[in-house]
Amino acid sequence: MIAEKLFFDSRDYELLEMIKSIESGNSTHDHIHEILDVNFHPHGIKGLVYAPEFRIAHAVIHILTSKNMDHTTHRLTALNMLYSETLASAHSTLRINTARALVQIMKDLVARNTEGERLKLAHEFRRTATGTPRLVRRMLMRYHLLEMPESWNQLVFDDHVHDAHSSGKKTPTRLILDAWIKGIRHITIVYCDHIRRQAVEEVLQAAEIVGITARVAVQFESEFRGKKIRLLWMPRGFADYRAFLDFLDQPDVSALMAQGKALADWKGERTLRQLDAWNHSYRLELAEALDLEILPVPRAVVQRHVGEGQITLAHIKDCLQAHVLSTLQLQATRLQDRKDASSRRELQRLDALNYREALATSLTQSLAVIPAEVNPPRLHSISPATLVRSLARLHADSRIVLGLADLAQEDVLELLWDCRGRITHLELFNARYWHEGRLQHLGDISSLRTALNRGDTLKVRQMVLGMVQRMQSEAQSGRRTAKLRYILGNLPLLCDHYRRISLKCHMGSASASREAPIRMGLAFPATLPLRARKAIQRQAVNTMPVPIKTALEERHIRIRGAQKTASGSCGSRQHNWSVHVETARVSDVGNMVSLTGPQAPPRSNGLLRATTGSRFPGFAYLNTSASNALKVTAGFIPAALTFWYTQQWWFLAWFGAWIWFAVTGVRNAIQMVISGNGGSRRSLLGWRDHVDVGRLCDSLLYTGVSVLILEAGIRIGLLEKGFGVSVQDHPLLVFAVLNIVNGLYISAHNLYRGFPRAAIVGNLFRSVLAIPVSGFFNATAVQLLALAGVADPLSYIIPCAAIISKTASDAVAAIIEGYADSRNNLRMRHWDYAEKLDSLRAGNALFELAHHLDKPAADAHKKDDDGERRQPTQRTLFIHALDLMYFWFYLPRAQEVFARLLRGMSRTERNAIARLQLVLCRRHDISRMLIEGSLVGNNYRSVLLFYINHRQTYLRDLLHLVNSQK
Repeated sequence: MIAEKLFFDSRDYELLEMIKSIESGNSTHDHIHEILDVNFHPHGIKGLVYAPEFRIAHAVIHILTSKNMDHTTHRLTALNMLYSETLASAHSTLRINTARALVQIMKDLVARNTEGERLKLAHEFRRTATGTPRLVRRMLMRYHLLEMPESWNQLVFDDHVHDAHSSGKKTPTRLILDAWIKGIRHITIVYCDHIRRQAVEEVLQAAEIVGITARVAVQFESEFRGKKIRLLWMPRGFADYRAFLDFLDQPDVSALMAQGKALADWKGERTLRQLDAWNHSYRLELAEALDLEILPVPRAVVQRHVGEGQITLAHIKDCLQAHVLSTLQLQATRLQDRKDASSRRELQRLDALNYREALATSLTQSLAVIPAEVNPPRLHSISPATLVRSLARLHADSRIVLGLADLAQEDVLELLWDCRGRITHLELFNARYWHEGRLQHLGDISSLRTALNRGDTLKVRQMVLGMVQRMQSEAQSGRRTAKLRYILGNLPLLCDHYRRISLKCHMGSASASREAPIRMGLAFPATLPLRARKAIQRQAVNTMPVPIKTALEERHIRIRGAQKTASGSCGSRQHNWSVHVETARVSDVGNMVSLTGPQAPPRSNGLLRATTGSRFPGFAYLNTSASNALKVTAGFIPAALTFWYTQQWWFLAWFGAWIWFAVTGVRNAIQMVISGNGGSRRSLLGWRDHVDVGRLCDSLLYTGVSVLILEAGIRIGLLEKGFGVSVQDHPLLVFAVLNIVNGLYISAHNLYRGFPRAAIVGNLFRSVLAIPVSGFFNATAVQLLALAGVADPLSYIIPCAAIISKTASDAVAAIIEGYADSRNNLRMRHWDYAEKLDSLRAGNALFELAHHLDKPAADAHKKDDDGERRQPTQRTLFIHALDLMYFWFYLPRAQEVFARLLRGMSRTERNAIARLQLVLCRRHDISRMLIEGSLVGNNYRSVLLFYINHRQTYLRDLLHLVNSQK
């Protein structure tokens, strides 16, 4: 019992209880949706209501479990809050990568069933939330996520993915969230036969929230020489998603979507007939082959599973696999209750049973018994040329992409000719079809495309002649041979068109979020950080080489004359990459990889009960108190032993380690307090709130090891015994060597801990600066001892050489690292205020404020025509004002940053900010909304006390600050 208490923190258990309450729909959290309002800042007033990890968990659960079309707005709101919350969690330079890791950990936590696994993930979530680069990178590697540049300029894309409204499994919001986690910046969502307005609106808004460029395409199928042709139609050139929705409302487009909807319904009905055939006969054959009793699957089950999406064969497979697996689990439960050997063998057989392949085979066989339709929808029988001509007329700026699955070089040439150059792209790589072996002629097609783009008529002519010869040798139809000869005679027409407007390429995964090898995401490793490139080379992250080579262009742009940034620099630099898609070609060694992610585990149906392993979770899951105590102990023991072994003076032998630790601890505490402006009386943060105990214990661990290195290894072992150099004879040399070694040691463990390069280099300069400071401290100590009447001061100073060097190094570190911490706090506050002010401007809140303040208070709640509009505006103003008030009292350096921002504002802007804060004078209205739960939910008590107790002080200080700037 005592050993169990050493692991996990109380906050880990609290997080699990919160997640359980959300999953069970506990009434305690009925008003949690109130703090999902996008007007709340992650570092604002809602910090008094719910912990950040709880808010993140709620958003993730809502996105993962909400599949109804009516919940689109709630999913988008949850995504908006999740994105802002995770970005605000990290206090290091890996801001975006930390956010990606946190969302992935929380997704994994929600998906787990056992409490032990959830506890471990909850603990790792809180540790990763600190933004420590080493921990963040470890989590990214665990989930096979590549580290992305914080400038977010990587070339990672996927031009062919499916969501739940076509053949995929994920809602549009979840699909975009997962794309952002993988680092995708450009994505194309493909829908089959038609586009649902609600799906487009959701996916484009979700992409806009997380900063992904998203496009929408429609996939049409047609018959060509006995093969199924796939064409993607991608209208482009719209200002935003509203303009695209207006385009869908145009009569011609609406008519096409109606035909596509009829075709999708027809295909869905045929798929359901296939299910009926499987239920009638092939189900029984499968049950006999697997030696199981498999019940029929009604149509209603599939329709409920699909919801409002399209019914496809992939969805039927999902339902049937889940149905067979539930049958296996039920049978396994019965067998597990028995203890005989035969039951054990049967259980092992069921666990290893490969029912998926057998089920897929039976479904394919059931398709053969479906009779052909006499009058299929028009779009089903339309020719590729007619379809492309119709699509090109609907919108001038459109991409029409030809899929290359099962097509040969002559097929592509004929289609390009028939469509009169209206095909703008070839889908040069499709991960799904590549894995299925359906891109056998990709090299020949790529050569044809390259020759057409170059206008190389002779090369294309040779290719066409080769096609004619193949047709003749294979005794193909004479009509097709004649057509190829006709194309050969008019070849300049086709070459001239694609020489003027090149035939570009289109690449994607066709991921439907099912198969492990087919995951979304294609990346150019050259655009990724060095660690990510090395991870790909070492195969530490699962990727697949793509046999496509494309020219990349790298641009470094420096913008001069810009306003001073949070870091204090004027101007900015941009590092951009662009890809020349017209140069893409098939190559044995490409410069792209497919982000396949974690692969499927060895075949097992998960029916065997896991054997109980060790109850020891591991040192990584020690609770914070035990972990900190272990770190301090691990650092103190070598320090104490070193002083006891090397020192002749009893005082240093017994108390040297305590002095060493006191120097480090006091320096770190003072540094943290000063960097956070902890001495300010106007802040509600005490000095203890600024001290990061975990960071302090880390410093004590590494400083304890440094005693062994500096005192025993360098001063005694190397200098005195090795070279005969002592402090008495060569003080400057000894202190110089000690400081240089100390700097190298600090830089080494900073590198191990994943600190930024600037911190590592800074610690090297810290050693250089500490050398004269060490000499000064040494001389000062000698003089003080001499003035105190000590006969031989050097006899006391020589043993204290390492401590003097340490004190000098920490004195310099207090200045350098304290300044860096202060800059970090300033940078974070600039981010907070910038986001809040941008939210005010985007929502036109100041204008609405003027509208409300010009009205009597009694009129604010009148039930007139615009009363419904006023009430949300008033609530929004209260949220903004309370957030700014929370910044003032609870965020380090907030008052300093706010004063700087006010100095850079015009008088009108300063007055607008002051008027915004004056809404806090409405004590009755704010208190009433808090108590009713319409502002922050039911957990309002902390917010109400904070508001009532500090409102007057805040307004007095704020108005004084605003007036002093005039």
